[in-house]
Amino acid sequence: MATLVQSVGFPILFLPLLLFPSSSSATSFANPPITKIAFIYISLGLIVAGDNLMYSYGLLYLPVSTYSLVCATQLAFNAIFAYFLNSQKFTPFIFNSVILLTFSATLLGIQSDSKDSTDVPKGKYPLGFVLTLGASATYSLILSLMQLTFQKVLKIETFSVVLQMQICTSFVASIVSVVGLFASGEWRELQGEMDGFEKGRVSYVMTLVWTAVAWQVASVGIVGLIFVVSSLFSNVISTVALPVVPIFAVIFFHDKMDGVKVMAMLIAIWGFISYIYQHYLDDSKAKRSIRSDIKNGSSDPIPP
Repeated sequence: MATLVQSVGFPILFLPLLLFPSSSSATSFANPPITKIAFIYISLGLIVAGDNLMYSYGLLYLPVSTYSLVCATQLAFNAIFAYFLNSQKFTPFIFNSVILLTFSATLLGIQSDSKDSTDVPKGKYPLGFVLTLGASATYSLILSLMQLTFQKVLKIETFSVVLQMQICTSFVASIVSVVGLFASGEWRELQGEMDGFEKGRVSYVMTLVWTAVAWQVASVGIVGLIFVVSSLFSNVISTVALPVVPIFAVIFFHDKMDGVKVMAMLIAIWGFISYIYQHYLDDSKAKRSIRSDIKNGSSDPIPP
């Protein structure tokens, strides 16, 4: 159910899709074969479903604080995928970010699960760590593949393209999740889970509904940033909150924040700042280049 909720809220995106339709001039700019687009969306949807499942089990087997810090490694993975798939420059600051975030996750990986929250199933810490790490790598691959699709296949600069990609991939992921829900037999437990929910059945349903909506809103923002900037920049924005999550996990879920987690969190923040500084340098260089072109009377259009 946790896996399904991450993708099943896609119908709400039909509303903005109707409000922001593509213009005829934009749609005529590129017209890739429908079979090619279908193959890409189905493939991405299948990968998204598997990634959502790994994230769900990772959160089940790890405390929230540890889970969020391991998720911070997605930025390091994304830097690697972006280098090979999207021709992203691999500067010393980005390399430093990759090393720091990897080291941060390693610290958590070697930590004994005996000190973690009592709500976490015993003996499942290593599996939860591996699944979350795998989910972070897969998520980063998805972002890079989406950027590659925008650049090489779709080539249409409209907001509706972003919505269409999110709707189609989520639709495929939802079908796979529903099949998994019934194939695993977990659907038989839903009634008991709903009846046993502490806040009541209505709260249970509302929690699922608004979680699904929140996932779609966040996903559109992520895909939109890939479309406008890059997969790596989108991942950086997604990673901003991760080092802060453990603090809220301690406050609301009473997770234990020991010295290893504090050190891992500080290293993750350091790695994140390292990447942000590189982005600042790139932005400053781009602005100087634009000013130089204007001064020299270049006729090239100035990018927004």
